[in-house]
Amino acid sequence: MIDWNIDPTLFTLGPLSPRYYGLLFAGAFLASYYFMRIMCNDAKKSQQDLDSLTITIIVSTIVGARLGHVLFYEPQIITQDFMEVFAVWHGGLASHGGAIGIITGLWIYHKRKKGYSMTWLLDRLAIVAAVSGLLIRVGNFFNSEILGMPTTMPWGVWFKRVDILPIYRHPAQLYEAVLCLVVFVLLWRLYKGGLAFRKPGMLIGLFMVLIFIGRFVIEFVKERQVGFEAGLLFDMGQLLSIPFVLAGAYYIWKASKTQVSSTV
Repeated sequence: MIDWNIDPTLFTLGPLSPRYYGLLFAGAFLASYYFMRIMCNDAKKSQQDLDSLTITIIVSTIVGARLGHVLFYEPQIITQDFMEVFAVWHGGLASHGGAIGIITGLWIYHKRKKGYSMTWLLDRLAIVAAVSGLLIRVGNFFNSEILGMPTTMPWGVWFKRVDILPIYRHPAQLYEAVLCLVVFVLLWRLYKGGLAFRKPGMLIGLFMVLIFIGRFVIEFVKERQVGFEAGLLFDMGQLLSIPFVLAGAYYIWKASKTQVSSTV
């Protein structure tokens, strides 16, 4: 079993106190930009379009993740301290909200930009979202947050910054990180094999089904995040995953009936 007591702050230099989570969060956007640039070059999209698309993804991710956390987990913030809704630096970002935010941002982008179908954008979003999820969940591990339930498994982790007594827990953050890694490798290989060109919508469909079924299962070994979840058969993360799985299944079904010969 593992004793985890890493200081989430990298170093302190005057007013600067960078954290592993912030570094990995920024790394998620850099990785997204790297892979999106490759895919935009494959489709002969301009650098200007790539830059505006990157800004859209960053803004919509942060806004969606924060609003999702507030609306799904702590709606009382709206009435108690409305300005706290915008305090993303205090933590509280929901991945489901981030997903909704990105989809909304891409829909607006596709309406304003000619030559970008929603399916084209979503297929490529699936790849960058998987690699981003990997880095962000590792950041959660460094923060000792999103904890798993106690376990006797040999890979259990004692988060000393949370539990004073030696309670070994499922490293649920790392379970999700591994899930994202596997999905990313799969989708990237399929993309390089031309699946995104032959069957538009298949990549986003696979992403939604695999990620959110995995998320649904992993939630069974995670601590409930907020008090009201205690009386629920399924927690909020599981309930929010169901629509994404259904949407993903629809995309897979629709893509399976499509055959496009173009490689553009």
